[in-house]
Amino acid sequence: MATSPCSSSGVSSSSSSGLGADAGLEIRTRSVEQTLVPLVSQITTLINHKDKPKRSDKTLQAIQRVGQAVNLAVGRFVTVGEAIANENHELKEEMSVACIEARRAGETIAQLTDVASLDHPESDSHITIFTDKTGVVKAARLLLSSVTKVLVLADRIVIKQIITSRNKVLATMEQLEKVSSFQEFVQIFSQFGNEMVEFAHLTGDRQNDLKDEKKKARMAASRAVLEKCTMMLLTASKTCLRHPDCESARINKDGVFHRMRLALEQVIEIVTDSRPNGENEMAPISIYSGIKEFKNKVEGLRENLYFLSKENLSTMLEVILEHTEDFTDSAYTSHEHREHILELSKQAKMELEQLVSVWMQAQNQKTKDLMEDLEVAILKTCQCMNELKREVHGAATSLAADLLKYHTDHMVLKALKITGVEGNLEAVAEYTCKLSEQKEQLVEMCRLLRHVSGTEPLEITCIHAEDTFQVTGPQIISAVETLALHPSSKIAKENLEVFCEAWESQLSDMSMLLREINDVFEGRRGEKRVYLSLPRPGKHNANLKALKPVKLDTEEQAKIAKLGLELHLLTSEVDSETEKWEDQENEIVQHGQGMSSMAYSMYLFTRGEGLLKTTQDLFHQAEIFATEGMKLASAFQAFSDQIHNDDKPLLLLEAEKLIPMCKQLQITAKASVQGKSAIFTKVDACIQKTRNVMTLLCQLLPLCSKLMRKNKAGNGYLKPAPPWREDRIRTGTNAHAPERRAETFGIKSLENHVTNMTFLESK
Repeated sequence: MATSPCSSSGVSSSSSSGLGADAGLEIRTRSVEQTLVPLVSQITTLINHKDKPKRSDKTLQAIQRVGQAVNLAVGRFVTVGEAIANENHELKEEMSVACIEARRAGETIAQLTDVASLDHPESDSHITIFTDKTGVVKAARLLLSSVTKVLVLADRIVIKQIITSRNKVLATMEQLEKVSSFQEFVQIFSQFGNEMVEFAHLTGDRQNDLKDEKKKARMAASRAVLEKCTMMLLTASKTCLRHPDCESARINKDGVFHRMRLALEQVIEIVTDSRPNGENEMAPISIYSGIKEFKNKVEGLRENLYFLSKENLSTMLEVILEHTEDFTDSAYTSHEHREHILELSKQAKMELEQLVSVWMQAQNQKTKDLMEDLEVAILKTCQCMNELKREVHGAATSLAADLLKYHTDHMVLKALKITGVEGNLEAVAEYTCKLSEQKEQLVEMCRLLRHVSGTEPLEITCIHAEDTFQVTGPQIISAVETLALHPSSKIAKENLEVFCEAWESQLSDMSMLLREINDVFEGRRGEKRVYLSLPRPGKHNANLKALKPVKLDTEEQAKIAKLGLELHLLTSEVDSETEKWEDQENEIVQHGQGMSSMAYSMYLFTRGEGLLKTTQDLFHQAEIFATEGMKLASAFQAFSDQIHNDDKPLLLLEAEKLIPMCKQLQITAKASVQGKSAIFTKVDACIQKTRNVMTLLCQLLPLCSKLMRKNKAGNGYLKPAPPWREDRIRTGTNAHAPERRAETFGIKSLENHVTNMTFLESK
């Protein structure tokens, strides 16, 4: 569905000097706001200059310089705006009008501030800022309004790019749903992966640019869904292709496609600031937000006894107490918490009755005694609401802590994997019932946590978690049912693993969310939370030398996140290539798999996950990765010695690039740096250099595979490579058994992923 970006074009802004942009315009992004800041500052300087009887030459020159600077800046700005208009015909007319207005306003300000060369700036023959201050204010308002319009029109183009990218993804998804062969699927999925990477970059930039924290959190949640679902779509589709008559496999695949479409639609709703069919967004009301608003109204009675009615206050309390029923009616709330919540609810009603009684008397007769009684009633009502808030917080967080601790061993998931492989349908049915029970517990936990989350972004994260458990539970069940029906199917087993890992990942995220909710409640959190799809700064291990934790700012996080995504898709390509080798013990394969595992752990670091917890961990991993690359270079050299001379130069030409690239990475990883900026630069450089090495591997591995097949076909059959040494250098991520998360937000190129269909057909 194509969505018009026009609905998100509005911008409104005002400054303390009384300068206001068009009242119909609202600034929604930081980039637009930050572009306007210096212009507003310069114009405010002009408007607020002090009128003195005598003006020095220095003052006159300063005023003229500011005016000229504004005009020159506007001129450059308008030139860019006009170029954008020429490239986007649907916006050309509006953009051209705004550019003309901005240029005219800039020139007017330059004329009115052309005072430095005048002996008498007040001369009637020359209108200046001193003789026509109203004219300057008008020109300033016109300038701000027109410049803002240009910026917002340019922002529409960004929105249009996101919509276009979304439409391409949807179109390719429709093709993927209809494919009937592996070969066709691989070709289309390669295109789909590229389109998802583009969409990830565009929406990631937009997320970082949004001013509204609530929209930012919603965008992060939608992008997290797309990230996880991309890998789910791959394995679910492959399973369906492998078992086309399996109903549970079809249900599993359809669920993934449906969830991705919903997430794509929500992204568009956020960037266009619109809802389908024009309906308004109904934000769920939490107990925390209800209590906060109620207390504000009650405390407002100190200043104004007449600004609201007693009916309004009573209705607000009724709504809050209705929400407490989510706790008192829950089977998972302890008896003690339930009793305390009911007692406090009853007390809150009594305190409000007393408050209303004194309040009504004070409206009729404002005596000192009555005002003192009113103050006491206000304090007692607010105190009761605070106790109620504390009680529901305790009920929700204690339940969450108990459930997360109880489910940390993932026993049900492990049992499902075992019984699925055994083809034990009766045992699978038993454990799917247990998983459904677990899902209901976790969904209830999320609902209760939302009431006490404390901030809108955390509320949205709770809603996202609830949806994830609600959807992933049935998907695990359909995946395990498929495996139980086809117990020898490797792809069905892989598919179940992907959905189980998504469940485990969400449980891990809940532990972090619980900590953040407690931090908000106890007033410990002094900074904005880092959203789902952005990398989180690691905490340094106690056994390492004391290092000052480095907090990446939003721009740094976005840059590292993009590099991480690129690294992730490269590991997918390398894994795909190594899977094609018949001899999995070949030294090239083993080194390649080890390096892919290490690169994957570095990708997890960019997300704040995995075993690499600190920047020091990352640098150490980069060193080992480079060492492994040196060994791989030696393996390539040994391989080249075994092939025909005609083919050797081609391989050596590419392989010789590997050693200097690994040496550069080693030097970078070992370099000593200090300070936040320098550490970020080093992290960035290490990941970039790792990415470059992985890119080269993606070229070398298929080349080696091709040469090996060629030599086998002729008389130059290769002798087996020496066995992989068990005492080789290992990393914390375990080169043989890499920790694989199922999250991927786009796989750049899968053209070679299934070129040899035989290995897929065997699954």
